Amino acid sequence: MAQVERKDQDGIAILSLNRPDALNALSPSLFVELREHIDAIAEQTETVGCVILRGEGRSFSAGNDLKAIQSGEVAPSRHFQAETLDAIERLPQPVIAAVQGHCYTGSLELAIACDLMITSESAKLCDTHGKWAMSPTWGMSQRLPRRIGLLAAKEMMFSGRVVSGAEAVALGLANKCVPDADLDATAVEMAQSFLQNSWFTLRADKMLINAGLDRTLDDGLMYERENSPGRGPDMEERLAAFSKS
Repeated sequence: MAQVERKDQDGIAILSLNRPDALNALSPSLFVELREHIDAIAEQTETVGCVILRGEGRSFSAGNDLKAIQSGEVAPSRHFQAETLDAIERLPQPVIAAVQGHCYTGSLELAIACDLMITSESAKLCDTHGKWAMSPTWGMSQRLPRRIGLLAAKEMMFSGRVVSGAEAVALGLANKCVPDADLDATAVEMAQSFLQNSWFTLRADKMLINAGLDRTLDDGLMYERENSPGRGPDMEERLAAFSKS
């Protein structure tokens, strides 16, 4: 059985973590499958306009698979998991994380490597590195402060407290919180709303925003002027359709 399943739906690639009996714990072998899907999607910009990352069962993911660590299972390279999260962040397409139940530590790092997040009312998000005397290497110390601000990130990391799906929205960690039964449909609805716009523009927006985060405002403005890809190939078609409406 695949540990990560892919389903394509009208321009949306839905990736499902598929170890529900283990609360979708992130084993090295799961990461290998996830990376294969991510690398494939990166090359499929003509057929995939948006990506949804979700978990089967009652949890998005309980986090890093401690049993796999204890058993000696290792990834293909030292920083393979972190580099996989980097690959998600670098995907040309927008990526939505749909989070229910547990989203602990490594899985929180996975979720915040996505562009957007929808939580359900059962979502429980936290950083438990301190509980296990571990320190982050998958991006928590860099992505979380950029997502929710320095003070909130430090408090969340230092305390290891659980954040609910609703509080995740209040913190700026997630875009919206919905009932569990509506989570998947809400993620698809959000993705569909994006795909009504030019896929060219979606990719350009993501590229320019992400590149600007590494720059000062002035440098970011200059980067946009110098690197914006300009008009998309579907611009004339869209203008013609508008003129007929």
